[in-house]
Amino acid sequence: MVRHMDERAGVDPRRTDELWLRESERYASTHPRCLQLRERARAHMPHGVPMSWMASYFAHPPVWIDEGHGAHFTCADGIRFLDTNVGDKSTFCGIDPEPVVRAVQRRVAAGSQFMLPTRDALVVAEELARRWKLPSWQFTLSASQANTEAIRLARHATGRRKVLTFTGNYGGHGDEMLTAFAGEGRLSYLGLTPAADRDIDVIGFNDVGALERVLAAGDHACVFTEPALTNEGVVLPEPGFHDALRELTRASGTILLLDETHTLICAPGGLAEKWRLEPDAVVVGKAVGGGLPLGAYGMTAELCEAFERGESLTGRPGELATGGTLFANALSMAAARAALTEVLTPDAYKHASALGAELADRLEAVVAEAGLPWKVQRLGPRSGISFGGRLARNAAEADADEQPELNALLRLCLANRGVWEAISTAGPALSVAATRADVAAYVAAFREFVTDVTGTG
Repeated sequence: MVRHMDERAGVDPRRTDELWLRESERYASTHPRCLQLRERARAHMPHGVPMSWMASYFAHPPVWIDEGHGAHFTCADGIRFLDTNVGDKSTFCGIDPEPVVRAVQRRVAAGSQFMLPTRDALVVAEELARRWKLPSWQFTLSASQANTEAIRLARHATGRRKVLTFTGNYGGHGDEMLTAFAGEGRLSYLGLTPAADRDIDVIGFNDVGALERVLAAGDHACVFTEPALTNEGVVLPEPGFHDALRELTRASGTILLLDETHTLICAPGGLAEKWRLEPDAVVVGKAVGGGLPLGAYGMTAELCEAFERGESLTGRPGELATGGTLFANALSMAAARAALTEVLTPDAYKHASALGAELADRLEAVVAEAGLPWKVQRLGPRSGISFGGRLARNAAEADADEQPELNALLRLCLANRGVWEAISTAGPALSVAATRADVAAYVAAFREFVTDVTGTG
């Protein structure tokens, strides 16, 4: 591995090199079946996986899963892991929540897809409207697709083309959203159209001055962002940022679109509820489907009226570009109904957030005992380590603080101790199925990692 660590991490790079070799050998010796499956898969799948992220988000090879229950899964080699990636928040309900399993079994037996509405869809829309205080909803198969449609709606409703977002805000794998996420000087994505960034402007998160200057032109259809950035570790808004964002978007006639796909794990109505935000549109996904594919976006009554309008603001007739054959399928809607009404209860959110706070507290204690300069991130059920000695205010600071080799070693060490850590752009999250014993297991594995990298064992 090529080392780019600096003194802020407080760790000797030579020590991490030695540990990487040792832990890699241990991982290979304990996962022969998983490695054999990977090699077999290379003949028929690029990178030997059915979806590229399964290979790219960890520096070590992926495990192949046989089954999972609650907050744990077991790989093909029979090793049981505590899952703190939780499917990148998609299994926040737990891997096999009983109400969802029951609802899915019943729905499959009665037909899973009709390309027609079911009563489950109505209940889900009503529940989302109650939680996010937005009356009207539409459904897709992923939050990426929901973001794409919500941005189209904003353009249709305002008659404007441009979109404003923040560097490091990931909204899915649409071309222009990937362009925004990459940003200047960051990872570039191949295969995008050269014009992908034509109608999108990108500024720094928490920069109210830049926000005011850009919106003053009055030519943006929407500002599109997560309430807190969650693909840069965790980047929290500074006090007053969201107040300014809401005031400036209203003053300029710009729609405020919040993507709560990750942050909905923080409260029944996400950070919009927790922080009393007032967006014009909200996108959700992942956990609301109880582990099944689902995305959704909610809108104000005014945006609903625009959605139903069969012509542009200039009077040109047409149809808003939304929909998909499997969108709002009966199976996903049955799962979502069970997830929202039986699993993701207020008590479940309190439980998961309490575990997240306990994990953060105990990680801070381990770091302090070792005399390391690392900081601990906090966002409800989610925690994580910032190796740069500060909590970033924006993507530029997060990128500058990045220690990819140390991150990679952390994930490998935890995997060798029965903990499947979150992907490299995130931090551990505790699902509603997790327990205090799971927190203790994570902390014990993390303590071993700290002891090893500091050489104090």
